[in-house]
Amino acid sequence: MTLAHPAYGRLRQVTDTAAVLLADNPGRMTLDGTNTWVLRAPGSEDCVVVDPGPKESGHLDAVAATGNVALVLVTHRHRDHTAGLKRFHRKTGAPIRAHSGEFLHGDTDPLVDGEVIDAAGVSITVLSTPGHTADSLSFVLDDAVLTGDTILGRGTTVLDPQDGSLGDYLTSLDRLEEAGAGKMVLPGHGAEVPDTAEVVRFYRSHRLERLAQVKAALDELGEDAKPMQVVKHVYADVDKKLWPAARMSVKTQLAYLRQN
Repeated sequence: MTLAHPAYGRLRQVTDTAAVLLADNPGRMTLDGTNTWVLRAPGSEDCVVVDPGPKESGHLDAVAATGNVALVLVTHRHRDHTAGLKRFHRKTGAPIRAHSGEFLHGDTDPLVDGEVIDAAGVSITVLSTPGHTADSLSFVLDDAVLTGDTILGRGTTVLDPQDGSLGDYLTSLDRLEEAGAGKMVLPGHGAEVPDTAEVVRFYRSHRLERLAQVKAALDELGEDAKPMQVVKHVYADVDKKLWPAARMSVKTQLAYLRQN
């Protein structure tokens, strides 16, 4: 029987070279949970793990049991993707690579945009895609793109006002549209999506529509309006439980408008 998302605790094959283990940490920001991706060529005993996920022994044990982990890659700094890194490194001894030096384990270097990694029989191209966070990366395969939280399996992503940037995000969408044409989205949360470029066009349209609504709200509320004032104006038809997340994106939209 072919597994469908969400399949907690079971390794679900998605493409010839990519399978996913879904962490049981559902929530408003994590959707059904965090996707831990396991990459390997057919027949390879080695694998590459992307985002081991939260610090939960059952999940990390299940990921470690999928094969000989040759390398771990990290899409971005958020704890639902990184909290388990140290524990996973102790379990497997696998080197861990990321954009930020704070997540490196073993004798490794930070990941660099355009770098090509050959491991477990799979070729992985590193694509810098900041915006959701400053350190966000995507990983391009022959037939798919692992997008972390830059593109999700459903809905749209929140830009973290701590170090996210709408300007960077729009540039990253352009890069993903070019790199991902005809390739599946393998997201950090939610189910896979057939075509990266198609999703990018939807994301861009949605983001620019929201930006226009925020600009119109400022015209009515005044240029110095606070983020939550704008949220109440623009997201009046959205469940109030989602307003804190909306506030995060509005803060980055206001920063973008006030800088441009």
